[in-house]
Amino acid sequence: MLRLLLPLAGLAALLRAANIPQRSFGIDYDCDCFVKDGRPFRYISGSIHYSRVPRYYWRDRLLKMKMAGLDAIQTYVPWNYHETQLGVYDFSGDKDLEYFLHLANDTGLLVILRAGPYICAEWDMGGLPAWLLEKTSIVLRSSDSDYLAAVEKWMGVLLPKMRPHLYQNGGPIIMVQVENEYGSYFACDYDYLRSLLKLFRQHLGDEVVLFTTDGASPFHLRCGALQGLYATVDFAPGGNVTAAFLAQRSSEPMGPLVNSEFYTGWLDHWGHRHSVVPAETIAKTLNEILARGANVNLYMFIGGTNFAYWNGANMPYMPQPTSYDYDAPLSEAGDLTEKYFALREVIGMYKQLPEGVIPPTTPKFAYGKVCLQKVGTVVEVLDRLSPAGPVKSTYPLTFVQLKQYFGFVLYRTTLPKNCTEPTQLSSPLNGVHDRAYVSVDGVPQGVLERDKSLMINITGKAGANLDILVENMGRVNFGRYNNDFKGLVSNLTLDQDTLVEWEIYPLDVDGAVNHDINGHLDQPKRFVGNSPSYEAPTFYTGRLSIPGGIPDLPQDTYVKFPGWTKGQIWINGFNLGRYWPARGPQLTLFVPRNILVSSVPNNITVLELERSPCSTQACEIEFVDKPNINATAQYENDAPQLFVRDIWLNYL
Repeated sequence: MLRLLLPLAGLAALLRAANIPQRSFGIDYDCDCFVKDGRPFRYISGSIHYSRVPRYYWRDRLLKMKMAGLDAIQTYVPWNYHETQLGVYDFSGDKDLEYFLHLANDTGLLVILRAGPYICAEWDMGGLPAWLLEKTSIVLRSSDSDYLAAVEKWMGVLLPKMRPHLYQNGGPIIMVQVENEYGSYFACDYDYLRSLLKLFRQHLGDEVVLFTTDGASPFHLRCGALQGLYATVDFAPGGNVTAAFLAQRSSEPMGPLVNSEFYTGWLDHWGHRHSVVPAETIAKTLNEILARGANVNLYMFIGGTNFAYWNGANMPYMPQPTSYDYDAPLSEAGDLTEKYFALREVIGMYKQLPEGVIPPTTPKFAYGKVCLQKVGTVVEVLDRLSPAGPVKSTYPLTFVQLKQYFGFVLYRTTLPKNCTEPTQLSSPLNGVHDRAYVSVDGVPQGVLERDKSLMINITGKAGANLDILVENMGRVNFGRYNNDFKGLVSNLTLDQDTLVEWEIYPLDVDGAVNHDINGHLDQPKRFVGNSPSYEAPTFYTGRLSIPGGIPDLPQDTYVKFPGWTKGQIWINGFNLGRYWPARGPQLTLFVPRNILVSSVPNNITVLELERSPCSTQACEIEFVDKPNINATAQYENDAPQLFVRDIWLNYL
């Protein structure tokens, strides 16, 4: 009883006297190492993003990571995932970060937390909320007073939640990263980094190791490193490990060597080949890193999925696909791969691997074809999609001005003159962000696309409705252009004349899907006549029944879109993400079992934006048991260079 009444300082003294180590984690500059509970410690970690893996599968993925021999996991906190609307915070369900941390702790994994506020991550706007752009002149990732005020408010919510999970407080978090690859950003604002350092220390205390991550070159570390934050580097397999760590030594002459992002694969873009990095290449460089006694984080260990609208984009504008498979050791669906076992073997050369059974790859099921029926075009169901009606404006407004941050907005004006002959509709300032589906009185005219298609010819009569459905395909997540405004961000012209007097409809597509978009509509419509090259954006629905009499259903599956072009799909109201088989390389979307039910038919909604197969062949999608994210399509150009995020880096 007396011990329970002792003050904390006395209890600490008792523990020391009894040689019972306190929980502690820090840096020993004399031994060039981390120290955990008083002993030298080297970690081997792997990246998993809780925002890209359904909560249902968190435990499975974490256990597979533990069984690979990892000591720790590394995860990003996407600010916009938790505060999509200003001042509205969501940490429930798939966003329950604290539950994820508990699971990691229970699995015996330490956690390296990358808290932002900016994270990159090939995630929409690098994790920054789009509502920051309501101040159009804001300088993101700088000491801009409005930006810093928003960051301080957010960190005042996030970091107090994290403090109980720090290692010295009984949790799994051993290190917290501040910002991300800031040395690759144009601002080079040390006052900003100092403000973050002060903010993190204020909320997390003085004991936790705070660190930065930058490219392995003195150039990147020049603006990315700051005294008081331990500087680590990231670099790819196949390079010169000695030279890379010498770059870290230029900022940190003593202390542990750390590669915070050792790439096990690479990111993809629509219209380019799926990135593949051989397991042997990664295993060889991993062996070199570990042989030096360095710490390493394998980025990614499992990539996961960009569900809904969460994918990011790089410049020149290239959005990333729904799959974030990354050619990682665990596949998008958590499957064990040859790479998993190759890296596990290397890790086993340097530490004792855990005993026990590795959780097997989850079974997949091919449910087969599902017939879809046309519900109506976006214009035909406009009252369901935009119940509040249009906002009227002389000139177009951006998504942010409409407080619509994701998805789609319909811009409508009338043709100011007869266009009996094909007439040029153009975006002279490349102001379609990102893709616009154009129709006149319901007749499709073509597609405008950022950086690619800035002009089309249209026809129609004076006074006809010119409807332009604009899709936000994902905000830029890396580099100086992440203040990425969406919608019609500059004027459109018709034969050099600026189009004015717009009716602008913010569309709550997800809300309409969840409230049964079929409701109050006439019978499904059938196509007649020949198949046009473009069709008006149209909703289709169908039902998937899980077969009875087969044990353990539902199981994971993949959905493919034979004959479909580009769009979005929901199952039971869950937004699976974008499909674009016409551009590739991804042809199938991962469908985790937790969104399926066996008791009643599963509701499927598809929004096809360009052209369905329904007038020429079967109007159906198909559920299969194997993914195809590496289709050989007609690619626009050569694949971007591996391990280089955008052209802007080449200018540096």
